[in-house]
Amino acid sequence: MTNTKATVLGLGAMGAALATALVRAGHTTTVWNRSPGKADALVDLGATAADDLRDAVAASDVVITCLFDAASVHEVLDPVAGLLTGRTLVNVTTTTPDQSREIAGWAAAHGVVYLDGGIMAVPDMIGRPGSSVLYSGSATAFEQYRPLLDLWGESAYFGEDAGLASLYDLALLAGMYVMFAGFLHGAAMVADAGVTATEFAGRAAPWLAAMTGGFAGFAAVVDGGDYTVPGQQSLEFSDLGDMLDASAARGISTEVVGVVQDLIRRQVDAGHGKEGFARIYESIKNPA
Repeated sequence: MTNTKATVLGLGAMGAALATALVRAGHTTTVWNRSPGKADALVDLGATAADDLRDAVAASDVVITCLFDAASVHEVLDPVAGLLTGRTLVNVTTTTPDQSREIAGWAAAHGVVYLDGGIMAVPDMIGRPGSSVLYSGSATAFEQYRPLLDLWGESAYFGEDAGLASLYDLALLAGMYVMFAGFLHGAAMVADAGVTATEFAGRAAPWLAAMTGGFAGFAAVVDGGDYTVPGQQSLEFSDLGDMLDASAARGISTEVVGVVQDLIRRQVDAGHGKEGFARIYESIKNPA
């Protein structure tokens, strides 16, 4: 692989993991962080730590930002905008689609090639099976630096609209967080029965993994727009009243399950109780 000079700005757990993958692959890697001390382990691996932000940016043709939020990106990059001109900026900071587009516009105004990224992994997964990074923005930059990007995980490109990677990233995270909340609700339900969260996790993990096989069926129904397709579990049958009652009887919050019940009831009350559970998509997509 051709040696690429790359700079990583931001050495939190994720930024450090990205930089580590670059160094270990033999790329000339410069690192910078606003607070001192976080570069020491990377320097031991072979990275160069820049004390000055301007030196860090000037060191490489591709600059990678992995910062706290969109405001942090501007706080770090605005003072060195002139130095970024003619370089490629790969921003993997978590942002909203509109924020990604705004940063892309800022980059274009300063003559910077922009690629936005959404990391679908935790730091320990970087460079390992299961890690993926979603990109949108400059197709030229994506293809030029694809060998470098692939070091972090499977690379997927979604088009020139810089906000698309962020949109997809947040949509996937929505599914993850709701699933996590559901697991924690279940753990709270059985806690008073003497069941530890660890024991519950042992049963919940294979069950939930098996249930993800239902995604394709839900997707086919949603895309087809016909919620009366035979073989679906009806909204009436999906009523979560017993689950809510059992939760309340144990003195735990019903907020997590209550949200789903509200989505179900909205469709039932509108006369769709005999139709499939996938119809709650309409409650989500068209809020009251």
